[in-house]
Amino acid sequence: MSRAPVLLVGFAVTNQAVCAQLTERGHPVIATDDAPDDQLRSQAAAMGVNLREQPAPGDWLALVADARVVVPTPGLPESHPALGAAVAAGTPVVSEFDLAQRWDSRPTLAVTGTNGKTTVTVLVAAMLEASGVATGVAGNTETPLVEAIRDPQPAAFVVEASSFRLGHSQCFRPSVGAWLNFAPDHLDVHASLDSYRMAKAALWRQADEHTTAVVNRDDAVVVSHTPGKGRVVTYGLSEGDYRGSGGALWAKSEKLADIAELRRSQPHELSNQLAAAAVAMTGGANLQGVRAAMREWTGLPHRMTLVAEHGGVRYYDDSKATTPHAVWAAVRSAAPAVLIAGGRNKGLDLRPLGEVADGVRAVVAIGEAASDVEEAFAGRCPATLAESMDEAVRLAAERARIGDAVLLSPGCASFDWYGSYAERGDHFAQVVREMIGGSS
Repeated sequence: MSRAPVLLVGFAVTNQAVCAQLTERGHPVIATDDAPDDQLRSQAAAMGVNLREQPAPGDWLALVADARVVVPTPGLPESHPALGAAVAAGTPVVSEFDLAQRWDSRPTLAVTGTNGKTTVTVLVAAMLEASGVATGVAGNTETPLVEAIRDPQPAAFVVEASSFRLGHSQCFRPSVGAWLNFAPDHLDVHASLDSYRMAKAALWRQADEHTTAVVNRDDAVVVSHTPGKGRVVTYGLSEGDYRGSGGALWAKSEKLADIAELRRSQPHELSNQLAAAAVAMTGGANLQGVRAAMREWTGLPHRMTLVAEHGGVRYYDDSKATTPHAVWAAVRSAAPAVLIAGGRNKGLDLRPLGEVADGVRAVVAIGEAASDVEEAFAGRCPATLAESMDEAVRLAAERARIGDAVLLSPGCASFDWYGSYAERGDHFAQVVREMIGGSS
C-alpha cells in the first residue's frame, strides 16, 4: 500500500482497529467523524491521529483527493458525501475485510444473509473447535477482522459478513463463502434494494478455483447469484448436498443428527444448522465435531428464546427479528401467536408483515412504526397500539388463549425506545416475569 494518507470515514470501533493496524505498519492516517464525542476525541489523541470533525459537504473532495484509499465505517449510508467524492476523485474505497486479507493469509469462512448470520457464524466456530481446529470469530461482531488477525492462535477465522462491509470490499476472497438468504433490509443505509442485493453478492465476486460457495437452494435470489467459478456446495430443508430427510439432517450420505434430538428444531433453525454444517465441514471440521456441536446447540439470546410459559401461553423473545422476513419465520414457528411488533423502521415496506396474519390471533403495535404495523394488519386481524413495553405485554397476554404464544418479533430496529435489540428483549423478558410473578 502507498505511503499516502488513508482516509477513515467514521472513527468508531472498526475504524479504530483499522487505524491501529495502519499506523503500526507506518501508513499515515486521517480520520473523520460526523458526530464525535469526548471519548472518541480522547481515543484519537491517544492514537496520535489527526481527527477532522464534522467535515462540511464541500470539504470532502479535497480530503478524498489527498488520500490513497478511503475506508468507510460499516453502516455509512451510501448517500454520504465522502463516497460520492471518492467516485469523483477516482480514489478507491475499500473495507476492513480487504485490509485484513492483505495482512493475513489464514483461511476465512464468511457468512452473509439477511437473517441468521450470527447464529451460523457462532455455530460454525463451535463445530470447528469441536473438531480440534483453533478458530477466531470476527466481522460484524465485537471484534473486527482487522483486530482478530492480531491473534496468532486461530488456524482459521469465521467471519460474519454484513452488507455494510461486503458492499465496499474490492478483493475480499473468503475460502468458503455462505449466503443464507435475502430479503429487504437496511434501506436506510443502501440506496436501493438492488444495491443491498449487490452488496451481498460481493461475497462471491472474487470466487475462483480455490474457493467454495455455500448456496441455500431454498432461496431463489441466492441461487441466482451462484458463482460460475470455484466449488459449489448446496443445502436446503429437503434438497441439497446438506439437507433434511426422513426426520434427520444429512451431509450427503452421512447422517448428522436426528431432528428429534436437536434442541432447536424450528424450520429456520434447521436451515441454519445445515448451513453451518456445510461451511464447517468444507472448512475443515470433521463429522464427529459437527455432530457434537449440533447436539449441544441451544441457540443465541433474543432469537425465539422461550422466556416463560404461564397459563398455557408461551412467551418468546425474538427481539433480533428486525425485518418482515424474520417475523415470518418466527410466526411460522410459534403460531397461533399474539404478535408484538414495531420499533424504528429501517426504510422497509412493512406491509408484508400482514402476510403472516393467518398465524396471528392479534397484534400489539409498538414504537415509531406502530401505525405502519397496524396498517399492515388492517382487515386481517385485530391490532392495538401500545405506548410502552409494559402495556404491550399486558395487552398481548389479555388477547392470548391457551395454546398460543405471545411473540415479541418486532420487524423493526430498536433505537426508538432502546439502545439495542438486546436491551429491548431483556426488557420484554423482565416485564413478562414481573407480570407472571404478580399474577394470582
